[in-house]
Amino acid sequence: MSTRTPQAEQAVTLPATLDEAVAALAAMPAAVPVAGGTDLMAAVNSGQLRPAALVGLGRISEIRGWQYQDGHALLGAGLTHARIGRPDFAALIPALAAAARAAGPPHIRNAGTLGGNIASAAPTGDALPVLAALEATLVIAGPEGARREIPVSHLLAGMEPIRPGELVGHVRVPLLHAPQVFLKATGRTGPGRALASVALVLDPARRAVRCAVGAVAPVPLRPLDAEQWVAGLVDWDGERAIVPEAPQAFGEYVAAACVPEPPPAEDGSPGRFPPALLHLRRTVAALARRALERALS
Repeated sequence: MSTRTPQAEQAVTLPATLDEAVAALAAMPAAVPVAGGTDLMAAVNSGQLRPAALVGLGRISEIRGWQYQDGHALLGAGLTHARIGRPDFAALIPALAAAARAAGPPHIRNAGTLGGNIASAAPTGDALPVLAALEATLVIAGPEGARREIPVSHLLAGMEPIRPGELVGHVRVPLLHAPQVFLKATGRTGPGRALASVALVLDPARRAVRCAVGAVAPVPLRPLDAEQWVAGLVDWDGERAIVPEAPQAFGEYVAAACVPEPPPAEDGSPGRFPPALLHLRRTVAALARRALERALS
């Protein structure tokens, strides 16, 4: 099977296992792995990318499901957004299911995959703030059956990139059995690219609140000081109650951390927010407040 262009013929390899896919990438260093192709084909159609060869991942059954492992869920990178959004998965990791349902129209959710969302690392990727808040890790498949594990946040920040010939095989997510929320604001009604998104999870075992803000920066942002502050207000030994003023203050704390104020003017007067930036800051504050309220309700 091949796709013809005026310049060259693109070879397409369809491996049946993850190790075969890694071997194919090693044999064809210029090849590009493709699963759902939602981001790849957009780049091809716009002329930004012209891959010399493709390694299709759609036939690799081992990355299309999930399993339980030592208090974690081991998710295959080939899981589609549509599959993640189904009720049985939502009972497992509610915030990730909510992000998958918000990932776009049906044809995008049916084709797009968890691994593709991670590998493309688009700032508006809906799964990314959820994985950051859950402190998920990636299982990377390498040559000759090698496997290594890295935090999702390290990959997104460029601290531990995927090396040539490697693939994201699985995502390891801790099962918290506690409330978790994903909220998203778009510039238009219905599923679309996020203007801002917030993922928030409670971790009663560690008495922690974890929050990640997506789409406002190249990578999801963790407002660590805001997390620690609000976690100290939660009644972990009772019904997880919190003072009524806390959610509003938390939202403003998160927004200030993720959408900082402009620098002072040359005359030393306070910087003025451009209208778009002010709207973004207010949006993040509202999302963080609502996420905390829902998690604690």
